[in-house]
Amino acid sequence: MSKKPKFRFAPDDKKVPRLAVDPTSFHTKKPSWRFSKMEFCDPYGWHVLNAATLQEIREKLKYFETMTWAQILVVAKKQNHTVSVDLLEADAKARLRDSGQGDLEELFSLHLTGKKRIWGILREGVLNLLWWDPDHSVGKSI
Repeated sequence: MSKKPKFRFAPDDKKVPRLAVDPTSFHTKKPSWRFSKMEFCDPYGWHVLNAATLQEIREKLKYFETMTWAQILVVAKKQNHTVSVDLLEADAKARLRDSGQGDLEELFSLHLTGKKRIWGILREGVLNLLWWDPDHSVGKSI
């Protein structure tokens, strides 16, 4: 009597393991923006912008569009980077919770000039603009 394992059905030998999408696959692409998540309320709302500041932001975003995400994220990593939500100020965490986005693990900080930042949610090469942060107050300790 031989001991041979029994099985209900033979495994399909034609299955091929799938590769997960490379999280850096968008690095060769140029950035694009979405505006649907922009907040127009305190403390980090876009409602406080004047025409001159809006023009400055527009010019900077145009400049970023000439680059690839690799240039923005890798070459200029010190200025433009993801930030764990755990490192954000209490007001920012509360704002995420109140807006129904409390499950996010990280946000993206895009440096404009000096202390000025745009915060958003980066997904597959598209930055969903979220907050205007002229005083670098969303993540002071970062």
